[in-house]
Amino acid sequence: MTRMLASVTGVDEAEIALSGGADVIDLKDPKAGALGAVSTQTIRRTISLIAGRAPVSAVCGDLPMEPETIRAKAEEIAATGVDYVKIGFFPTANAAACAAALEPLAARTKLIAVLFADLAPDFELLPMLAGHRFHGAMVDTAIKASGRLLDHLPPERIPGFIDRARSLGLMVGLSGSLEAPDIPRLLPFAPDFLGFRGALCGHSGRVGSISPEAVAQIRDLIPEASRAGGASSVDYRLLAARGYSPGTDPTLGTDKIFVRDFVLPVQIGAYSFEHGHTQQVRFDVIADVLQVTDHPEDMRHVFSYDIIMDGIRTIVARGHVQLSEALAEQVASYILENPRVVRVTVRVEKLELGPGGVGVEIERKRQSAGRGVASGPAGRKDQSAVSRARQERPEAIRRAVKPAVVKLGGSTADAAEMADWVAALAGSRLPIVIVPGGGRFADQVRETQIYMDFSDTAGHDDDRQPGT
Repeated sequence: MTRMLASVTGVDEAEIALSGGADVIDLKDPKAGALGAVSTQTIRRTISLIAGRAPVSAVCGDLPMEPETIRAKAEEIAATGVDYVKIGFFPTANAAACAAALEPLAARTKLIAVLFADLAPDFELLPMLAGHRFHGAMVDTAIKASGRLLDHLPPERIPGFIDRARSLGLMVGLSGSLEAPDIPRLLPFAPDFLGFRGALCGHSGRVGSISPEAVAQIRDLIPEASRAGGASSVDYRLLAARGYSPGTDPTLGTDKIFVRDFVLPVQIGAYSFEHGHTQQVRFDVIADVLQVTDHPEDMRHVFSYDIIMDGIRTIVARGHVQLSEALAEQVASYILENPRVVRVTVRVEKLELGPGGVGVEIERKRQSAGRGVASGPAGRKDQSAVSRARQERPEAIRRAVKPAVVKLGGSTADAAEMADWVAALAGSRLPIVIVPGGGRFADQVRETQIYMDFSDTAGHDDDRQPGT
Protein backbone atom coordinates (compact mmCIF):
# COMPACT_ATOMS: atom_id res chain seq x y z
CA MET A 1 0.00 0.00 0.00
CA THR A 2 1.10 3.56 -0.65
CA ARG A 3 1.77 5.45 2.57
CA MET A 4 1.32 9.16 3.30
CA LEU A 5 4.48 11.01 4.34
CA ALA A 6 3.93 14.40 5.99
CA SER A 7 6.82 16.85 6.24
CA VAL A 8 6.69 18.84 9.48
CA THR A 9 8.89 21.39 11.22
CA GLY A 10 8.69 20.07 14.78
CA VAL A 11 6.56 18.71 17.60
CA ASP A 12 3.49 20.89 17.10
CA GLU A 13 3.08 20.06 13.44
CA ALA A 14 4.03 16.42 14.07
CA GLU A 15 1.09 16.07 16.45
CA ILE A 16 -1.29 17.54 13.86
CA ALA A 17 0.01 15.24 11.12
CA LEU A 18 -0.08 12.17 13.33
CA SER A 19 -3.60 12.94 14.56
CA GLY A 20 -4.64 13.39 10.93
CA GLY A 21 -3.45 9.89 10.03
CA ALA A 22 -0.04 10.46 8.40
CA ASP A 23 1.88 7.19 8.06
CA VAL A 24 5.39 8.69 8.16
CA ILE A 25 6.47 11.89 9.94
CA ASP A 26 9.25 13.65 8.05
CA LEU A 27 11.24 16.47 9.63
CA LYS A 28 12.45 19.37 7.53
CA ASP A 29 12.71 23.16 7.56
CA PRO A 30 10.95 24.42 4.39
CA LYS A 31 12.39 27.91 4.91
CA ALA A 32 15.91 26.51 4.48
CA GLY A 33 15.46 24.96 1.02
CA ALA A 34 14.04 21.84 -0.57
CA LEU A 35 15.75 19.65 2.02
CA GLY A 36 16.31 22.18 4.77
CA ALA A 37 17.34 20.40 7.97
CA VAL A 38 15.93 21.04 11.44
CA SER A 39 18.13 20.86 14.53
CA THR A 40 18.98 17.52 16.11
CA GLN A 41 17.29 18.77 19.29
CA THR A 42 14.03 19.22 17.35
CA ILE A 43 14.39 15.74 15.89
CA ARG A 44 14.89 14.18 19.31
CA ARG A 45 11.94 16.04 20.81
CA THR A 46 9.71 14.93 17.94
CA ILE A 47 10.80 11.31 18.24
CA SER A 48 9.97 11.47 21.94
CA LEU A 49 6.52 12.91 21.21
CA ILE A 50 5.70 10.30 18.58
CA ALA A 51 6.91 7.49 20.85
CA GLY A 52 6.86 4.83 18.17
CA ARG A 53 3.37 5.59 16.85
CA ALA A 54 4.78 6.18 13.34
CA PRO A 55 8.16 6.00 11.60
CA VAL A 56 10.19 9.22 11.58
CA SER A 57 12.46 10.49 8.83
CA ALA A 58 14.66 13.56 8.69
CA VAL A 59 16.55 15.33 5.92
CA CYS A 60 20.21 16.27 6.01
CA GLY A 61 19.88 19.67 4.33
CA ASP A 62 20.84 21.04 0.92
CA LEU A 63 24.47 20.01 1.24
CA PRO A 64 27.36 20.30 -1.21
CA MET A 65 28.14 16.96 -2.81
CA GLU A 66 31.32 16.38 -0.80
CA PRO A 67 31.65 12.85 0.61
CA GLU A 68 32.95 13.77 4.06
CA THR A 69 30.50 16.66 4.51
CA ILE A 70 27.55 14.46 3.64
CA ARG A 71 28.79 11.52 5.70
CA ALA A 72 29.29 13.67 8.81
CA LYS A 73 25.82 15.25 8.58
CA ALA A 74 24.11 11.93 7.90
CA GLU A 75 25.88 10.40 10.93
CA GLU A 76 24.70 13.31 13.06
CA ILE A 77 21.07 12.90 11.94
CA ALA A 78 21.18 9.10 12.32
CA ALA A 79 22.44 9.44 15.91
CA THR A 80 19.09 10.99 16.91
CA GLY A 81 17.39 7.63 16.39
CA VAL A 82 15.27 8.44 13.33
CA ASP A 83 14.01 5.54 11.25
CA TYR A 84 15.08 7.05 7.92
CA VAL A 85 17.75 9.56 6.90
CA LYS A 86 17.07 11.40 3.62
CA ILE A 87 20.07 12.61 1.64
CA GLY A 88 19.85 14.81 -1.44
CA PHE A 89 21.84 13.72 -4.49
CA PHE A 90 22.26 16.83 -6.61
CA PRO A 91 23.78 16.45 -10.11
CA THR A 92 27.51 15.89 -9.68
CA ALA A 93 30.37 13.67 -10.70
CA ASN A 94 30.85 12.96 -6.99
CA ALA A 95 27.66 10.92 -6.59
CA ALA A 96 29.41 7.54 -6.48
CA ALA A 97 32.00 8.79 -3.97
CA CYS A 98 29.27 10.22 -1.74
CA ALA A 99 27.31 6.97 -1.82
CA ALA A 100 30.43 4.96 -1.05
CA ALA A 101 31.23 7.19 1.93
CA LEU A 102 27.75 6.48 3.31
CA GLU A 103 27.88 2.69 2.97
CA PRO A 104 29.09 2.03 6.56
CA LEU A 105 26.16 4.08 7.87
CA ALA A 106 23.75 2.39 5.46
CA ALA A 107 24.61 -0.93 7.11
CA ARG A 108 22.89 0.20 10.33
CA THR A 109 20.50 3.02 9.31
CA LYS A 110 17.92 3.20 6.54
CA LEU A 111 19.18 5.77 4.05
CA ILE A 112 16.90 7.30 1.40
CA ALA A 113 18.53 8.97 -1.60
CA VAL A 114 16.61 11.97 -2.94
CA LEU A 115 16.88 12.71 -6.67
CA PHE A 116 15.42 15.86 -8.16
CA ALA A 117 12.98 15.81 -11.07
CA ASP A 118 13.74 19.40 -12.07
CA LEU A 119 17.52 18.83 -12.18
CA ALA A 120 17.67 16.12 -14.86
CA PRO A 121 17.82 13.14 -12.49
CA ASP A 122 20.04 10.25 -13.49
CA PHE A 123 18.14 7.04 -12.75
CA GLU A 124 21.26 5.09 -13.71
CA LEU A 125 22.40 5.95 -10.17
CA LEU A 126 19.89 3.45 -8.77
CA PRO A 127 22.10 0.34 -9.13
CA MET A 128 24.98 2.23 -7.51
CA LEU A 129 22.78 3.26 -4.58
CA ALA A 130 21.56 -0.30 -4.12
CA GLY A 131 25.12 -1.53 -4.29
CA HIS A 132 26.06 0.78 -1.41
CA ARG A 133 23.20 -0.60 0.69
CA PHE A 134 20.78 2.32 0.48
CA HIS A 135 17.30 1.45 1.68
CA GLY A 136 15.36 3.52 -0.82
CA ALA A 137 15.20 6.27 -3.42
CA MET A 138 12.70 9.02 -4.05
CA VAL A 139 12.13 11.82 -6.52
CA ASP A 140 11.43 15.35 -5.28
CA THR A 141 11.79 18.84 -6.73
CA ALA A 142 14.67 21.16 -5.81
CA ILE A 143 13.24 24.51 -6.89
CA LYS A 144 9.70 24.68 -5.56
CA ALA A 145 8.81 27.72 -7.65
CA SER A 146 9.58 25.78 -10.84
CA GLY A 147 6.51 23.56 -10.65
CA ARG A 148 5.21 20.24 -9.36
CA LEU A 149 6.71 16.80 -9.78
CA LEU A 150 4.56 15.98 -12.83
CA ASP A 151 5.70 19.16 -14.55
CA HIS A 152 9.21 17.70 -14.69
CA LEU A 153 8.69 13.94 -14.52
CA PRO A 154 5.81 13.06 -16.86
CA PRO A 155 3.62 10.09 -15.95
CA GLU A 156 5.03 7.88 -18.68
CA ARG A 157 8.49 8.03 -17.07
CA ILE A 158 7.36 7.15 -13.55
CA PRO A 159 6.81 3.40 -14.09
CA GLY A 160 10.37 3.08 -15.38
CA PHE A 161 11.78 4.70 -12.24
CA ILE A 162 9.61 2.69 -9.86
CA ASP A 163 10.13 -0.64 -11.61
CA ARG A 164 13.90 -0.16 -11.78
CA ALA A 165 14.14 0.79 -8.11
CA ARG A 166 11.91 -2.09 -7.04
CA SER A 167 13.95 -4.58 -9.06
CA LEU A 168 16.98 -3.47 -7.04
CA GLY A 169 15.19 -3.92 -3.72
CA LEU A 170 14.81 -0.19 -3.04
CA MET A 171 11.85 1.48 -1.34
CA VAL A 172 10.32 4.07 -3.69
CA GLY A 173 8.84 7.49 -2.95
CA LEU A 174 7.41 10.40 -4.92
CA SER A 175 7.23 13.99 -3.75
CA GLY A 176 7.60 17.52 -5.09
CA SER A 177 4.91 20.14 -4.45
CA LEU A 178 2.23 17.48 -4.81
CA GLU A 179 -1.38 18.63 -4.65
CA ALA A 180 -4.66 16.80 -4.15
CA PRO A 181 -5.33 16.29 -7.91
CA ASP A 182 -1.93 14.58 -8.25
CA ILE A 183 -2.85 11.78 -5.86
CA PRO A 184 -5.25 9.75 -8.07
CA ARG A 185 -2.76 10.15 -10.92
CA LEU A 186 0.14 8.75 -8.90
CA LEU A 187 -1.55 6.01 -6.87
CA PRO A 188 -1.87 3.62 -9.85
CA PHE A 189 1.94 3.49 -10.01
CA ALA A 190 1.96 2.10 -6.44
CA PRO A 191 4.90 4.00 -4.91
CA ASP A 192 5.72 3.03 -1.33
CA PHE A 193 4.96 6.55 -0.18
CA LEU A 194 3.83 9.96 -1.40
CA GLY A 195 5.36 12.98 0.33
CA PHE A 196 3.55 16.24 1.10
CA ARG A 197 4.34 19.64 2.58
CA GLY A 198 2.68 22.55 0.77
CA ALA A 199 -0.61 20.67 0.31
CA LEU A 200 -0.81 20.26 4.10
CA CYS A 201 -0.55 24.01 4.68
CA GLY A 202 -3.76 25.04 2.96
CA HIS A 203 -3.46 28.46 1.32
CA SER A 204 -0.48 29.56 3.43
CA GLY A 205 2.12 27.81 1.23
CA ARG A 206 4.82 25.36 2.20
CA VAL A 207 6.55 27.80 4.56
CA GLY A 208 3.32 28.31 6.50
CA SER A 209 1.97 25.97 9.17
CA ILE A 210 0.14 22.77 8.36
CA SER A 211 -3.57 22.63 9.16
CA PRO A 212 -5.72 19.73 10.38
CA GLU A 213 -8.24 20.36 7.58
CA ALA A 214 -5.61 20.17 4.83
CA VAL A 215 -4.05 17.06 6.35
CA ALA A 216 -7.47 15.40 6.47
CA GLN A 217 -8.17 16.21 2.82
CA ILE A 218 -4.93 14.57 1.68
CA ARG A 219 -5.38 11.62 4.02
CA ASP A 220 -8.86 10.93 2.65
CA LEU A 221 -7.45 10.55 -0.87
CA ILE A 222 -4.99 7.79 0.06
CA PRO A 223 -6.22 4.35 1.18
CA GLU A 224 -5.03 3.87 4.72
CA ALA A 225 -3.17 0.72 5.74
CA SER A 226 -4.17 -0.90 9.00
CA ARG A 227 -2.34 0.12 12.12
CA ALA A 228 -1.10 -2.34 14.71
CA GLY A 229 -4.04 -3.67 16.74
CA GLY A 230 -6.61 -1.72 14.73
CA ALA A 231 -9.05 -2.56 11.99
CA SER A 232 -8.03 -1.96 8.43
CA SER A 233 -9.77 0.84 6.57
CA VAL A 234 -8.54 -0.38 3.19
CA ASP A 235 -11.22 -0.71 0.53
CA TYR A 236 -10.31 -4.13 -0.85
CA ARG A 237 -12.02 -3.44 -4.19
CA LEU A 238 -9.24 -1.00 -4.97
CA LEU A 239 -6.11 -3.06 -4.40
CA ALA A 240 -6.09 -4.71 -7.81
CA ALA A 241 -6.45 -1.33 -9.47
CA ARG A 242 -3.60 0.15 -7.42
CA GLY A 243 -5.77 3.24 -7.07
CA TYR A 244 -8.28 4.77 -4.74
CA SER A 245 -11.80 6.11 -4.78
CA PRO A 246 -14.29 6.30 -1.92
CA GLY A 247 -17.33 4.04 -1.82
CA THR A 248 -19.84 4.63 -4.56
CA ASP A 249 -23.62 4.86 -4.34
CA PRO A 250 -25.14 2.80 -7.18
CA THR A 251 -28.45 4.67 -6.85
CA LEU A 252 -26.85 7.89 -8.09
CA GLY A 253 -26.07 6.58 -11.57
CA THR A 254 -23.05 7.49 -13.66
CA ASP A 255 -21.25 10.49 -15.09
CA LYS A 256 -19.55 10.58 -18.47
CA ILE A 257 -15.91 11.66 -18.31
CA PHE A 258 -14.37 12.32 -21.70
CA VAL A 259 -11.07 13.11 -23.38
CA ARG A 260 -11.42 14.34 -26.97
CA ASP A 261 -8.94 15.08 -29.74
CA PHE A 262 -5.97 13.96 -27.63
CA VAL A 263 -3.16 13.66 -30.19
CA LEU A 264 0.19 11.99 -29.50
CA PRO A 265 3.10 10.72 -31.61
CA VAL A 266 2.88 6.92 -31.48
CA GLN A 267 5.04 4.09 -32.76
CA ILE A 268 2.29 2.10 -34.45
CA GLY A 269 1.63 0.02 -37.54
CA ALA A 270 1.97 -3.44 -39.04
CA TYR A 271 3.62 -2.35 -42.32
CA SER A 272 7.40 -2.21 -42.54
CA PHE A 273 7.29 1.45 -43.57
CA GLU A 274 5.53 2.24 -40.28
CA HIS A 275 8.37 0.91 -38.14
CA GLY A 276 11.20 3.05 -36.83
CA HIS A 277 9.31 6.31 -36.51
CA THR A 278 6.18 7.79 -34.97
CA GLN A 279 2.96 8.98 -36.51
CA GLN A 280 0.23 11.19 -35.11
CA VAL A 281 -2.64 9.32 -33.47
CA ARG A 282 -5.80 10.86 -32.09
CA PHE A 283 -7.53 9.37 -29.03
CA ASP A 284 -11.14 9.95 -28.02
CA VAL A 285 -12.27 8.31 -24.78
CA ILE A 286 -15.59 8.36 -22.95
CA ALA A 287 -15.80 6.65 -19.54
CA ASP A 288 -19.04 5.99 -17.66
CA VAL A 289 -18.12 6.51 -14.00
CA LEU A 290 -20.18 5.65 -10.92
CA GLN A 291 -21.05 8.73 -8.90
CA VAL A 292 -19.95 9.09 -5.29
CA THR A 293 -22.25 11.98 -4.42
CA ASP A 294 -24.64 14.35 -6.14
CA HIS A 295 -22.80 17.24 -4.49
CA PRO A 296 -19.15 16.90 -5.61
CA GLU A 297 -16.81 19.25 -3.77
CA ASP A 298 -13.22 18.02 -4.15
CA MET A 299 -10.98 15.32 -5.65
CA ARG A 300 -12.51 12.65 -3.41
CA HIS A 301 -15.73 12.91 -5.39
CA VAL A 302 -14.55 12.87 -9.00
CA PHE A 303 -12.76 10.65 -11.48
CA SER A 304 -9.99 12.74 -12.98
CA TYR A 305 -9.64 12.91 -16.75
CA ASP A 306 -5.89 13.17 -16.07
CA ILE A 307 -5.98 9.45 -15.22
CA ILE A 308 -7.16 8.71 -18.76
CA MET A 309 -4.49 10.87 -20.40
CA ASP A 310 -1.76 9.54 -18.08
CA GLY A 311 -2.77 5.99 -18.96
CA ILE A 312 -2.59 6.68 -22.69
CA ARG A 313 0.83 8.32 -22.33
CA THR A 314 2.12 5.41 -20.25
CA ILE A 315 0.92 2.80 -22.75
CA VAL A 316 2.31 4.72 -25.74
CA ALA A 317 5.70 5.02 -24.00
CA ARG A 318 6.09 1.23 -23.85
CA GLY A 319 7.10 1.12 -27.51
CA HIS A 320 5.83 -0.04 -30.90
CA VAL A 321 2.24 -1.31 -31.21
CA GLN A 322 1.30 -3.34 -34.26
CA LEU A 323 -2.43 -2.67 -34.42
CA SER A 324 -4.80 0.15 -33.61
CA GLU A 325 -7.12 -2.49 -32.15
CA ALA A 326 -4.42 -3.64 -29.73
CA LEU A 327 -3.74 -0.07 -28.63
CA ALA A 328 -7.44 0.59 -28.07
CA GLU A 329 -7.76 -2.62 -26.03
CA GLN A 330 -4.83 -1.63 -23.82
CA VAL A 331 -6.30 1.80 -23.16
CA ALA A 332 -9.72 0.35 -22.34
CA SER A 333 -8.21 -2.26 -20.03
CA TYR A 334 -6.17 0.36 -18.19
CA ILE A 335 -9.19 2.59 -17.59
CA LEU A 336 -11.43 -0.30 -16.51
CA GLU A 337 -8.94 -1.20 -13.78
CA ASN A 338 -10.42 1.70 -11.84
CA PRO A 339 -13.36 0.25 -9.87
CA ARG A 340 -15.59 3.28 -10.51
CA VAL A 341 -15.50 2.89 -14.31
CA VAL A 342 -18.32 0.64 -15.56
CA ARG A 343 -18.05 1.28 -19.29
CA VAL A 344 -15.52 2.87 -21.62
CA THR A 345 -15.49 3.78 -25.31
CA VAL A 346 -12.09 4.22 -26.96
CA ARG A 347 -11.43 5.53 -30.47
CA VAL A 348 -7.92 5.31 -31.91
CA GLU A 349 -7.44 7.19 -35.18
CA LYS A 350 -4.26 7.25 -37.26
CA LEU A 351 -3.96 10.64 -38.94
CA GLU A 352 -1.13 10.22 -41.46
CA LEU A 353 -2.18 7.35 -43.73
CA GLY A 354 -4.23 9.33 -46.22
CA PRO A 355 -6.48 12.32 -46.69
CA GLY A 356 -8.71 11.19 -43.80
CA GLY A 357 -8.33 9.44 -40.49
CA VAL A 358 -8.52 5.65 -40.16
CA GLY A 359 -8.75 3.57 -37.03
CA VAL A 360 -10.99 1.68 -34.66
CA GLU A 361 -13.56 2.37 -31.98
CA ILE A 362 -14.30 -0.15 -29.23
CA GLU A 363 -16.65 -0.27 -26.28
CA ARG A 364 -15.86 -2.30 -23.18
CA LYS A 365 -17.78 -2.61 -19.94
CA ARG A 366 -17.22 -4.06 -16.51
CA GLN A 367 -19.20 -7.25 -16.05
CA SER A 368 -18.78 -10.57 -14.33
CA ALA A 369 -18.69 -12.58 -17.53
CA GLY A 370 -19.33 -12.32 -21.24
CA ARG A 371 -17.77 -10.59 -24.21
CA GLY A 372 -17.30 -6.99 -25.21
CA VAL A 373 -18.22 -5.68 -28.62
CA ALA A 374 -15.82 -3.60 -30.69
CA SER A 375 -17.15 -1.57 -33.58
CA GLY A 376 -14.45 -1.09 -36.19
CA PRO A 377 -14.54 0.60 -39.59
CA ALA A 378 -16.45 -2.32 -41.05
CA GLY A 379 -18.74 -2.71 -38.05
CA ARG A 380 -17.27 -6.14 -37.18
CA LYS A 381 -17.44 -7.63 -33.72
CA ASP A 382 -14.33 -8.30 -31.67
CA GLN A 383 -14.73 -11.39 -29.48
CA SER A 384 -11.95 -10.46 -27.04
CA ALA A 385 -12.66 -10.40 -23.30
CA VAL A 386 -13.97 -7.30 -21.59
CA SER A 387 -11.02 -6.26 -19.48
CA ARG A 388 -7.78 -8.14 -19.97
CA ALA A 389 -5.58 -6.79 -17.21
CA ARG A 390 -1.86 -7.29 -17.55
CA GLN A 391 -1.97 -8.02 -21.29
CA GLU A 392 1.78 -8.05 -21.45
CA ARG A 393 1.88 -11.42 -19.65
CA PRO A 394 2.33 -14.07 -22.40
CA GLU A 395 -0.73 -16.25 -22.97
CA ALA A 396 1.43 -19.38 -23.08
CA ILE A 397 2.67 -18.72 -19.55
CA ARG A 398 -0.87 -18.16 -18.29
CA ARG A 399 -1.91 -21.52 -19.72
CA ALA A 400 1.15 -23.39 -18.43
CA VAL A 401 1.05 -22.19 -14.81
CA LYS A 402 -1.77 -23.56 -12.69
CA PRO A 403 -3.44 -20.95 -10.50
CA ALA A 404 -3.00 -21.00 -6.75
CA VAL A 405 -6.25 -20.92 -4.77
CA VAL A 406 -6.19 -18.71 -1.67
CA LYS A 407 -9.07 -18.76 0.81
CA LEU A 408 -9.65 -15.60 2.88
CA GLY A 409 -12.28 -16.32 5.50
CA GLY A 410 -14.75 -13.67 6.56
CA SER A 411 -13.15 -13.47 10.00
CA THR A 412 -9.90 -12.22 8.43
CA ALA A 413 -11.44 -9.07 6.94
CA ASP A 414 -10.40 -6.88 9.86
CA ALA A 415 -7.09 -8.58 10.55
CA ALA A 416 -4.21 -6.14 11.03
CA GLU A 417 -2.19 -8.13 8.49
CA MET A 418 -4.89 -8.19 5.81
CA ALA A 419 -3.58 -5.20 3.84
CA ASP A 420 -0.14 -6.80 3.60
CA TRP A 421 -1.61 -10.17 2.60
CA VAL A 422 -3.74 -8.74 -0.20
CA ALA A 423 -0.99 -6.42 -1.42
CA ALA A 424 1.36 -9.43 -1.66
CA LEU A 425 -1.24 -11.41 -3.58
CA ALA A 426 -1.97 -8.49 -5.93
CA GLY A 427 1.74 -8.11 -6.66
CA SER A 428 2.29 -11.79 -7.47
CA ARG A 429 3.28 -12.73 -10.99
CA LEU A 430 1.55 -16.09 -10.62
CA PRO A 431 -2.14 -16.59 -11.45
CA ILE A 432 -4.10 -16.55 -8.20
CA VAL A 433 -7.74 -17.32 -7.49
CA ILE A 434 -8.97 -15.72 -4.27
CA VAL A 435 -11.94 -17.35 -2.55
CA PRO A 436 -13.49 -14.84 -0.12
CA GLY A 437 -15.58 -15.99 2.83
CA GLY A 438 -18.64 -14.42 4.41
CA GLY A 439 -19.06 -11.38 6.63
CA ARG A 440 -17.82 -8.17 5.03
CA PHE A 441 -16.80 -10.05 1.89
CA ALA A 442 -20.34 -11.33 1.37
CA ASP A 443 -21.71 -7.84 2.00
CA GLN A 444 -19.39 -6.54 -0.73
CA VAL A 445 -20.67 -9.15 -3.18
CA ARG A 446 -24.22 -7.94 -2.54
CA GLU A 447 -23.23 -4.30 -3.07
CA THR A 448 -21.25 -5.11 -6.22
CA GLN A 449 -24.17 -7.09 -7.65
CA ILE A 450 -26.21 -3.88 -7.88
CA TYR A 451 -24.03 -2.26 -10.54
CA MET A 452 -22.32 -5.30 -12.09
CA ASP A 453 -25.71 -6.97 -12.61
CA PHE A 454 -24.72 -10.60 -12.10
CA SER A 455 -27.31 -13.17 -11.10
CA ASP A 456 -28.19 -14.39 -7.61
CA THR A 457 -26.95 -17.81 -8.69
CA ALA A 458 -23.50 -16.41 -9.42
CA GLY A 459 -23.51 -14.31 -6.26
CA HIS A 460 -24.31 -17.31 -4.03
CA ASP A 461 -22.41 -19.98 -5.94
CA ASP A 462 -19.93 -20.60 -3.11
CA ASP A 463 -22.78 -21.30 -0.66
CA ARG A 464 -23.18 -24.76 -2.23
CA GLN A 465 -19.54 -25.73 -1.80
CA PRO A 466 -18.68 -27.43 1.52
CA GLY A 467 -15.94 -25.77 3.48
CA THR A 468 -16.13 -22.34 1.81
